[in-house]
Amino acid sequence: MTSPSPLLYDERPTAPGSWWAIAALFGFSLALVFLPYGLIAALIALVTGTCLGGLFVSAQGSARIRITSDILFAADARIPLIALGQAEVLVGEEARAWRTYKADLRAFTVMRGFIPTAVRVEILDPDDPTPYLYLSTRAPDRLAKALSARN
Repeated sequence: MTSPSPLLYDERPTAPGSWWAIAALFGFSLALVFLPYGLIAALIALVTGTCLGGLFVSAQGSARIRITSDILFAADARIPLIALGQAEVLVGEEARAWRTYKADLRAFTVMRGFIPTAVRVEILDPDDPTPYLYLSTRAPDRLAKALSARN
């Protein structure tokens, strides 16, 4: 029986707190729309709209980035660390550039527009058509350090 690999990095890029307030306001606005049909209809719309908004906000933070001693888990991908090149920290304009006009459609991305920093990692496997990974992260230096700690 093999022991599990130690966890070197773990992040869940969740949505900002203000999005939860917007989800609640979405439910409230639906309640106002249905208020002319009665109080019961407005309450049902409030609960339904708030739940739907909350599900959307929760889904935005469902992706997880984890690194063990030999595998990178990014959303639903499992990538061996030996297939990865050097990690490049992207901040500000450079991160925006790789999200927009520098982006390659073949790249694997865990992109969250509400997170302004990211890490870009080249794929070294010649049989893999994916040129690089783009990972939105709130701690790009820690993620890059964890990726470089594999050697």
